[in-house]
This record gives sequence, structure tokens and C-alpha cells, in this order.
Amino acid sequence: MSLSATEAESAPADDEEFRERLSELPPSAKLVAKVLEIDSPLSQGELAEESLLPDRTVRYALNRLGDENLVESRYSFEDARKQVYFLAD
Repeated sequence: MSLSATEAESAPADDEEFRERLSELPPSAKLVAKVLEIDSPLSQGELAEESLLPDRTVRYALNRLGDENLVESRYSFEDARKQVYFLAD
């Protein structure tokens, strides 16, 4: 995933802080964050499919990422019963 010139200029401080906070989390949370970096928003089930992790592990990873304010969620526009997750700004 490449950044445009303006994104690259504004990203380093945020990117460093993001990576520092992410480095303290378990590998499952890092993998889920990477999947969300490539493709988001995704539901918990979609994250489990993409990452090949069990649902329970994805749920734990999302909770850990949420505790660090690295991921946010909203209700899906396609199915209001589901939440979709994306990386926080």
C-alpha cells in the first residue's frame, strides 16, 4: 500500500505512534490491523476469513486494538445487525 505525497508528509508522526502502540500488542492483533490496513471496513467474520484466525481470536484482537484506540467500528450499511471495523485515524 503506497501513500501519496501529501499522505506521506502527514503520516510519519501518526504512523510512528501507531506502530509503537501496535508493537506492544499480541501477534493476532498485529495481523488483524494489517488486514484492516489492506482492506476495510470488514466485519468480524470477514476478518476471520481474511486472516485465517478463529472468530474468538479475532474478537480478542479487536478488543485489544480497541483498548488502544487503534480500531473503530460502526454498523454496516448493508446489514445493520453487523458491525464493521476499520483503523482509527
